[in-house]
Amino acid sequence: MAPYEDITCRELVALLNDYLEEALPDAERTRFEEHLVYCDPCVNYVGQMRRTIEISGALREEHLAPDARDELLTAFRAWKAARA
Repeated sequence: MAPYEDITCRELVALLNDYLEEALPDAERTRFEEHLVYCDPCVNYVGQMRRTIEISGALREEHLAPDARDELLTAFRAWKAARA
């Protein structure tokens, strides 16, 4: 059995936030990183998420067109209401 089979792609996605925030216990972090050694799609996904976080952290309200800002606020409010 290959080491990456110890964690599935679905599990990796579920653990991603904790991984990026360095909140995974050592054993989980090791399983996560072993999976990345063998799974190029997950390597790409982790990279995309890191880039998304980097870009969104630099985004300011003044960078958005008024229509885009309104659409984002509407989507966020709908998402928040659905979680309540």
